[in-house]
Amino acid sequence: MDLQFTPEEEAFRTEVQAFLKDKLPPHLSQKIKAGVKLTKAEHEAWHALLHQRGWLATIWPQEHGGPGWDPVRKFIFENECALANAPRIEPFGVVMLGPVLIHFGNAAQKSHWLPRVLHGDDWWCQGYSEPGAGSDLASIKTTAERGMDAQGDHYIVNGQKTWTTLGQHANMIFCLVRTNKEARKQEGISFLLIDMSTPGIEVRPILTIEGGHEVNEVFFTNVRVPAENLVGEENKGWTIAKYLLTHERTGIAGVGFSVALMEKLKVVAQKVLRNGRPLAQDPLFAARMAQVEIDLENMKTTNLRVLAAVAGGGAPGAESSMLKIKGSEIRQALYALIRRAVGPYALPFDVQWIKDLERGEPMGPEEAATSAASYFNFRKLSIYGGSNEVQKNIISKMILGL
Repeated sequence: MDLQFTPEEEAFRTEVQAFLKDKLPPHLSQKIKAGVKLTKAEHEAWHALLHQRGWLATIWPQEHGGPGWDPVRKFIFENECALANAPRIEPFGVVMLGPVLIHFGNAAQKSHWLPRVLHGDDWWCQGYSEPGAGSDLASIKTTAERGMDAQGDHYIVNGQKTWTTLGQHANMIFCLVRTNKEARKQEGISFLLIDMSTPGIEVRPILTIEGGHEVNEVFFTNVRVPAENLVGEENKGWTIAKYLLTHERTGIAGVGFSVALMEKLKVVAQKVLRNGRPLAQDPLFAARMAQVEIDLENMKTTNLRVLAAVAGGGAPGAESSMLKIKGSEIRQALYALIRRAVGPYALPFDVQWIKDLERGEPMGPEEAATSAASYFNFRKLSIYGGSNEVQKNIISKMILGL
């Protein structure tokens, strides 16, 4: 298998680099580099620039408004964006819901919702996890009972979702709901699109360990949802859930983000002095850096192999779980090494700095201001999207037949 990029792919890389140099606002890349949170408006501004170029929905086919890239071009684009410290594309509408609608949605749903995602009319969040149904997603208890009244066919939704990322910004949520209580837990689940302004919905913030407001709880009390917002067949939502999660876990590997973090770590290790010498020359620290870089290079090769298989008509299976496990471990190791590199300057962290509010100059190296916050926040990488322990179970079942 040839894992080298073709001349055409290298030309595409050059095109992406030129676009980022010309169009990426410097203040956005500076905030990403510093580990500072972006506002909703800043995310939307970057989405608008990408949409104008036709590069927002990187995995959508051309007939639905995407660039029609193969997996390799998508890989190149994401890596170059990470290296340039570009904002991450908001995942829930573009990366998750879009492919689901393209694959499972009816013609009316595609024509209505897909353009709204591209134009920024809707900000989506994901209603999957519940208290007691995180890694065991099939145990969801949020119910949707179907009925008919003068206003038409509809569902009444009751229950609770948790860890709803950026739900405070969203006007729409896609939800897994239980529509048949008598069926096996993997059955009797449906996939609904719900307007967050509907009466009966309450969003409560959950503050994360570093002081940020990134996730939320969402409560549903007799929420009326038009039956036309059902995606796919009733009671067949588990198939959609698995489809979405398989592709999400491949992306969670975050190869581009790890490559960018590795470059940042090398810069920090050259700047920070230990006993009068750059930290990069310390044998123990250099060995730790080398081990992570070896793991990263191996993961890049594995990711390219998966992309080559997908380009040949295959679909990611256990490989997506492998990439999720290794990708999260590598990124956590990199954040840990950056925090270790800045030493005692990483002990305090300034929430004002993270939130881009009024703040003073950072103590010690520039990276010290957010190194502890990033380290603590990204402990979540091995949990969300299906915990790494669950991914190991998936691998054992799919490959070893256990």
